[in-house]
Amino acid sequence: MRLIAELERRVAQEQSLFRAQLLREDIGRLRRLEELAHAAPDLAAFKQTASRIGWTQGDARTHELGSALDRFLEAVHAGHTGIPDDAQELRIRETWLELHRTRMERLVGCLSTPVPKPVE
Repeated sequence: MRLIAELERRVAQEQSLFRAQLLREDIGRLRRLEELAHAAPDLAAFKQTASRIGWTQGDARTHELGSALDRFLEAVHAGHTGIPDDAQELRIRETWLELHRTRMERLVGCLSTPVPKPVE
């Protein structure tokens, strides 16, 4: 996945210790996703496991990532079920940017508001 290489280049150049740590954590998540994509028997199994790898602290707010996380996981899974190509790598990158933006909004939001209880 080219996204991992891109984030590794960014962490090597990052001057902020905080941002560098966030990048390293994301790289770890992406590597875990690659392992899960290879091991999962189908998309549903992959998404079930991959949606709970610490996208938010203790996954307490992961449910708030909703469709952004779904689209990213679908792109990653598709990238491992076929022959990787530029279009698929672009889809992974675009859905990652959407997910990352959504996660950062939640991160900032959680610093100022209490964690809502998930609807059961």
